[in-house]
Amino acid sequence: MRLRPRAALLVVLASLPLWGAHAAPRDAKEKALVSHVTAGEQANIELLEQLVNVNSGTMNFAGVRKVADMLRPRFEALGFKVSWVDGTPWGRAGHLIATRPGRGKHVLLIGHLDTVFEPNHPFQRWQRVDKNIARGPGAADMKGGIIIGLAAMDALKSQKLLDSLQITVVLHGDEEDSGKPLDLARHDLIEAAKAADIALGLENAADNPKTAVTARRSSTGWVVKVKAKSSHSSQIFSNEVGAGAAYELGRILNGFYQEVRGEEFVTFNPGLVASSTQVDFNKQPLSATISGKNNIVAPVGIISGDLRTLTVQQLEDTRAKMRKVVAASLPNTSAEIEFTDNYPPMAPTEGNRKLLSLYDGVSKDLGFGPVTEVNPRNAGAADISFAADHVDMALDGLGLLGGGAHTADEFADLRTYRIQTQRLAVLLYWLGKK
Repeated sequence: MRLRPRAALLVVLASLPLWGAHAAPRDAKEKALVSHVTAGEQANIELLEQLVNVNSGTMNFAGVRKVADMLRPRFEALGFKVSWVDGTPWGRAGHLIATRPGRGKHVLLIGHLDTVFEPNHPFQRWQRVDKNIARGPGAADMKGGIIIGLAAMDALKSQKLLDSLQITVVLHGDEEDSGKPLDLARHDLIEAAKAADIALGLENAADNPKTAVTARRSSTGWVVKVKAKSSHSSQIFSNEVGAGAAYELGRILNGFYQEVRGEEFVTFNPGLVASSTQVDFNKQPLSATISGKNNIVAPVGIISGDLRTLTVQQLEDTRAKMRKVVAASLPNTSAEIEFTDNYPPMAPTEGNRKLLSLYDGVSKDLGFGPVTEVNPRNAGAADISFAADHVDMALDGLGLLGGGAHTADEFADLRTYRIQTQRLAVLLYWLGKK
């Protein structure tokens, strides 16, 4: 039986030990952090409700900025210097960046202000389904994650532990629909990562409290364009006319399937395929308008697709294989393939797994049981991928958990608030001691 996201999460939560049932924090500071998180839960859930009720769809620039303005005093109260990076150069609202000096490791926290749905969508408001479940755009993905980060750092500040780390927070305004050019849109994150030692992502990731993300696959685009001779259909396959564009598209797709498919974590999906007498293609939004006749050999064709890999080497090798397939054209046809870089891979490194081991130890120490790594096949692209190559260790999936992301059924399971916030607070405490 396949469980719905909410049902699956409930099963996982039911299998988690209650806090304190099998273990207890090992020192007085941990106990104090846990108590502070518990005491502040209601106020932080109320703040989350306020944030969710402000539409911040990526293209609602005013809404994205309003969420940032609501968060600014929260960061300033923790001793952060907060700045706003205007997103006009990449066609989006902008980013909120908060920095706080400290004497220990430099930790980068990564999140985003924007959500999927714009103001014209009916899914707009926070709705408390019951004492555990709250629906709303961004409830889990990922205004809930921002709340987890703030609450964890507030707990550290209450125990005078926040100074043991240097912390930078980058909250993008365009994670759900990245601005272009992407190198400008992610410039500030990359520069922050270069200065940091550790990156922590506040996404909800696999929505499973027993897992965290040590690796994410890339997201790369590709377009194949085909040209062929046009003629009356009765002349197809002749020496003068050849195979036509439609058959060439078919050959290429079959070649990808037969010769490129198979390596673990490598996938390539054709999202649009079109061939006819005339094809008008648009990349954004992805679409094609075609016209033709059955008795005309199609002279043009196009394929637009998505490519995902776990490492940069996999990406380069797969692109080379795809180019080789494209180059072996049928008679009287020609084809070319173009690639566009979107999100890089977050490769599974020893540093990432070391950080997961530390997080796993925190979870066990708090009585929440072990944490294992998510299968990269189930981890989509995210902003931490831009940072991962520049830090010693990176881990994602530390935010508020729920389900139904990117749909009108999105929800947050508020029982994971204490689990995730206590884990993050104690993880930061441990990092500050090292």
